[in-house]
Amino acid sequence: MLLVLCVDLDDDLGRKTGFDTPVIGRDRVEEAAVALATADPEDSDVNVLFQGIRVYDQLLEDEDEEVEVAAVTGLEGSDVKANRAIGEEIDTVLASLSTGESVHAIVITDGAQDESVLPVIRSRVPIDGVRRVVVRQAQNLESMYYTMKQVLADPETRGTILVPLGILLLIYPFVTIASFFDVPGAVVLGLISALLGLYTLFRGLGLETAVDDAVERARNVLYAGRVTIITYVAAAALLVVGGFRAVELLQLTSEQFAEQFGGSLPPGVMLAALVHGSIEWFAAAGITSSLGQVTDEYLHDRFKWRYLNAPFYVGAIALVLYALSGFFLPEGLPGVQTVALTDLAVALTIGTLLGVLSTLTFAIAESRYPTTPDGEQAV
Repeated sequence: MLLVLCVDLDDDLGRKTGFDTPVIGRDRVEEAAVALATADPEDSDVNVLFQGIRVYDQLLEDEDEEVEVAAVTGLEGSDVKANRAIGEEIDTVLASLSTGESVHAIVITDGAQDESVLPVIRSRVPIDGVRRVVVRQAQNLESMYYTMKQVLADPETRGTILVPLGILLLIYPFVTIASFFDVPGAVVLGLISALLGLYTLFRGLGLETAVDDAVERARNVLYAGRVTIITYVAAAALLVVGGFRAVELLQLTSEQFAEQFGGSLPPGVMLAALVHGSIEWFAAAGITSSLGQVTDEYLHDRFKWRYLNAPFYVGAIALVLYALSGFFLPEGLPGVQTVALTDLAVALTIGTLLGVLSTLTFAIAESRYPTTPDGEQAV
């Protein structure tokens, strides 16, 4: 049995006409083609459907075996999901064919994009041929102008073609303006080249979807009134201050070490200076952000007692790192608390006990005062 399979990868048929797919049988395919032509006469999938009917009629006259025609559609947007959707519809078509013969397919498409689904079709039914429908157009100025107008009306095409072209056309005006301010033209060319390169990478890697999703999530967080917005901003500020403090302490330590011993600072002491200068601020950032997260979980009825472990864990780790880094730093530095061996042992013990006791405390609290999935205390 021969199956004439009309492929519409982006589901123009379903979206524009409301037809349920797959469409099986000559009469149904013809109805779908007429409906799509009425809804959008410029859609190339109209020609695919009519070509499928034409091939069906020719095979019905020339071949001795059974012939059937069907139209399958995918999904708009994602090629992977579209291919899976077409595979499922092909399974539906094959299941509806009441024949004892083996089925072979002739695939009708309107371009290379739709032909990307051929491996999916071939995994289900042998393919005897592929026919691409190319519409003949008048090759004159009016036709070319109309085609360009239609292509540039597409938002995705505009972003892909016009933005790089616009950047390139702005090179000369930017260089001219820069010359009035004594800015070297090479600097301007470098900046424009960098912008064009970033844009090309952005489009090539498909990052526009990820950026749109991130903006949408940020908007939802902002409108939801979450406490974490404030705490994350405060934590970021604390991290910046901690970074500056770490660099400052590293410079002071390096200068004092050079005066006392001469030479450069050992890597271990360098790491200890960075940790000692920043750990207080980093711990404050961690506690602030974790408290904001715990508050949001409580406000959204998702609170668990074990969530309160986070601030204590951060404090315990900070205490251990602060004492350990202070043990390796030389005495006499401003803002540095030198730690003796006994004090280091005490700090390690306190840090360990703080983590263990907080874990046990909130585990007992959760067992005695459990919360339901909605965050309400169970009675």
